[in-house]
This record gives sequence, structure tokens and C-alpha cells, in this order.
Amino acid sequence: MKKAMQAFALASLMGSASVFAASASAVSVASNGGSATSTATANGNAVSNAYSGAVNGGVAVSNSHATGTRRAAAISNSVAIADRGFARSDSTARGISRWGGAAIARSDSLAATVGGVAISRSDAYALGRFGGLAESDSTSTATSIGGVAISDGSAVSDGIHGGRAVSVSDSLADTFGGVSHSQVRAVSGATQYGSAYSDGIGVSISGPNRSSSATVRAESRAYRMGRSRSSVSAVEIRR
Repeated sequence: MKKAMQAFALASLMGSASVFAASASAVSVASNGGSATSTATANGNAVSNAYSGAVNGGVAVSNSHATGTRRAAAISNSVAIADRGFARSDSTARGISRWGGAAIARSDSLAATVGGVAISRSDAYALGRFGGLAESDSTSTATSIGGVAISDGSAVSDGIHGGRAVSVSDSLADTFGGVSHSQVRAVSGATQYGSAYSDGIGVSISGPNRSSSATVRAESRAYRMGRSRSSVSAVEIRR
């Protein structure tokens, strides 16, 4: 439901300020040990996508960056998939608003590999000033069969002068017969009658007699009559 609301908010913002709209997409594919790299960047109200795929021991690297300005919104997606190779996916989203605007920054990153290394990193940052809404949502997923899976998700929001800051960060590292590590950071701050909420969930899944770790940090700060709340969940599973 929340992601649907974010998509609706993004569409509304782009419709009301279409002159600042931006969209970018990049796709790269490699085979037989080759290398595939894709980079997408969008600035304005912003949507950005990047997809990379490599087979037969190749390397897949995907980068996506989105920056939402004015009354602000940004969505960034990045996907990297490799067969018996190396897959790295990085996604960043930034949204900044003021005077009652909504800064919504959503970042999604996925890295997947079979018998290789999968590294996924997702960062979302939102800033709301003077009654604005700052909401950052970051999701990072790394999955590997018989290899290494490393996932890092970060969400940071700041509400200033009555602003509302909400940070949600999720990270999943899943490997069968390999090593997995999941790291999450959710940080929000509010000053002068603002409110700050942080939620972080980290899940790490690995095979028997293998390494599995999950590190989760959620922090909320409220100053000058502000309100704050934070919650965390860390799950380590060995199957």
C-alpha cells in the first residue's frame, strides 16, 4: 500500500510540475565471460532504471541514480544478474522539498548470481523543510546460490521546522551453501515541532555450517518539541 501511495505521489508531482520531469533507463547484456555495465541518471522529479545481465562467468554491474527537486520525488531501480560470475547493483535516490512539499525518495537494488558473488547496495535520502514531508524507502536484495551474498540498505530522512521525516530500510541477503551478510541503516531526524520515524529490517540466510550475519541500526532524533520513534528487526537463518 505504501509503495502504491509513493507511486501516486510521484505521478502527482510530475503532473503538476512536468517541466522538471526526467526519466532515464539503461540496459546492458553480456555473454561468454563478458562484462555488462549499465548506468542511468535522472534529475528533476526523476525516475531512473538500470539493468545488467551476464552469463557464463561474466560480470554484471548496474548503477541507478535519481534526484528529485522542487516539490520533489525520486524513484531509482537497479538490477544486476550474473551466471557463475560477479553481480553488483547500486541504487541511490534523493528527494528535497520545502514549504509543504513532499520529498519522497525510493531506492531499490537487486543483485543475483549463481555460484558467484552478489553485492547489492541501496541508499535513499529525503529532506523536508518548513512543514514538508520527507520519506525515504530503501530496499536492497542480494541472492546467490553456492556463493557470496552481501546486501546493504540505507534510508535517511530529515524534517526541519515542522517537517515530518520517515525512514524505512530493508535488506535481504540470501545464499544456499555460501556466505551471506545483511546490513541496514534507518536514520531520521526532526527539529522544531517535527516528527521522526525509523524502521529497519535485516534478514540474512545461509546454508548449514556457513556464515550468516545481520546488522540493523535504526535511529530517530527529535529536538525542540519534536517526536521520534524507531524500531528494528534482525534475523539470521541457517538452513
